[in-house]
Amino acid sequence: QVQLVESGGGSVQAGGSLRLSCAASGYTYSHYYMGWFRQAPGKEREGVAAIYIAAGRTFYADSVKGRFTISQDNAKNTLYLQMNSLKPEDTAMYYCAEGFPPMTPIQVLREDSYNYWGQGTQVTVSS
Repeated sequence: QVQLVESGGGSVQAGGSLRLSCAASGYTYSHYYMGWFRQAPGKEREGVAAIYIAAGRTFYADSVKGRFTISQDNAKNTLYLQMNSLKPEDTAMYYCAEGFPPMTPIQVLREDSYNYWGQGTQVTVSS
């Protein structure tokens, strides 16, 4: 059973940075996608960034390109999301998720492409 546990959320002022972590366990797959999603109150969950683990290929939503960086540490089975130049509109609950190929570049940022989800970590950015 795959388990995903996020951490690293918190409160920060606009322009600040946070690094989210997602510790993964319970599987031995070698080809899979990992993604970060977020959901603000009253809004739908949206894909923020994703990575194809086998190739290290990354994907980003336009709203975070140049500010967020997704990365992996295979030795630690941990996924990261480095968030810089944070804006109040980045305030949301952030979730990590795991899914399996094949995925098109559009599918990698769709929540219905993913099979396993963490419980989320809250990020609050004040102006």
